[in-house]
Amino acid sequence: MRFMRIRPLAVLSALVLSALVPAGAARADRVPGDQPLPGYTIVNPPLAPVQVHGEPSRVIQGVHRHAAYDIEVPPQWNGKLALWAHGYAGQGKVLTVGPPSFGLQQRLLDQGYAWAASSYYDNGYDVRAGVLSTRDVAELFAAKVGRPKQRIIAGVSMGGHIIGRSLEQFPGYYDGALPMCGVLGDDELFDYFLDYNLVAQALSGVREYPVTEQYATVTVPKIEAALGLTGLQPGGPDTTNERGKQFRSIVVNRTGGERPGAVNSFAVWKDFPFTLAEPPKPDATLAEEPGQLGTNLFTRYEPNSPVDVNRTVQRVRVQNLPARLSNRLSQVPRINGRPDVPVLSLHGLGDLFVPFSMEQIYAKEVARNHRSRLLVQRAVRTTQHCEFSGGEAGAAWDDLVRWIDRGVRPAGDVVTRPSVVARPDFGCRFSDPAAYAAGTGTRRLFPACP
Repeated sequence: MRFMRIRPLAVLSALVLSALVPAGAARADRVPGDQPLPGYTIVNPPLAPVQVHGEPSRVIQGVHRHAAYDIEVPPQWNGKLALWAHGYAGQGKVLTVGPPSFGLQQRLLDQGYAWAASSYYDNGYDVRAGVLSTRDVAELFAAKVGRPKQRIIAGVSMGGHIIGRSLEQFPGYYDGALPMCGVLGDDELFDYFLDYNLVAQALSGVREYPVTEQYATVTVPKIEAALGLTGLQPGGPDTTNERGKQFRSIVVNRTGGERPGAVNSFAVWKDFPFTLAEPPKPDATLAEEPGQLGTNLFTRYEPNSPVDVNRTVQRVRVQNLPARLSNRLSQVPRINGRPDVPVLSLHGLGDLFVPFSMEQIYAKEVARNHRSRLLVQRAVRTTQHCEFSGGEAGAAWDDLVRWIDRGVRPAGDVVTRPSVVARPDFGCRFSDPAAYAAGTGTRRLFPACP
């Protein structure tokens, strides 16, 4: 069930304003723009020029508005710019920046596109930093190279959250978007992390919330043993007991519904979501503890037998309600599903870190705003997070460019119809057959496509 997709309440406006003042804003005023913010260091080794049709590219690197940046321009620039939005970089204090992944760096340059990327001025789950720093590097590019006649924004994981919000924060600025494995369902990702732990606790009878420092080492092993998850391996025997099977089914439903590869994908990911539950951090920002946006207050879990989970599960209210209700550009902002340019997305079917349900949430919100004509989504039969081949990402890029330049809307998958998603061949259309034939990554956890 969707939670509180409503506009901020007037009575909360003052609270929201005070809660969402940019972290470090006052400090930033006192720090030169070519230096990182206090506590941060920058590691950005020289980027070697790439050969483009026999000639070297032009590389520009530096620090701008407290973030490192890389810019690369091909010898025969076509006047167009791609912005690369990287994913979550952890909670450390070292800022890094890198080129587009999946072979896109070379592909872009060969096609005449320049590209630019920022480290962002902050780490953690700080989408606001990504939105602002990406716009900043685009404007810096205009000053150093020339104002581009077209801007396309692409990226992965948290970068997808940055993309979704960037299109709405700066309407008309970008000409198209390629989010891959993206957090397009914004705060509902943190609902899912909460669900995973609370439902497992309810079904196992081993409860600990809020969690303590011993959760991962003492409590989680007891939970997994009680559900028959301890020895579960992808492709191996099903060790789950009756309650473990109910847990797996609930997780499958919360992450996109019945779909190819779901059982094996659960076995791959079964341990990881437990590691995302951490003890509360006093005075933590949203970027440091995005879980404070999570809730399961109104969530209904299916299947609800043999255990009546909907009655027995612990219900948790939103810790930071003003931030959840706000439509401001916070560190973990809302995406409203209002793109104004073509968006083509890729997502792995078996990803249980940023699950396929993110695509379904976004598709429904875009449809609610009568903008489905601007969204094409593609499912890829992989299990690891952001596990795409160069062929899959490259085809998506080429199709997006054709859509932007020629108005030719590319083909995609229907992601919101359960009967379609559950088909044995779902995800085959846009999955790389060469990667499957080679047995790359987790491809063979899925049956061969017809």
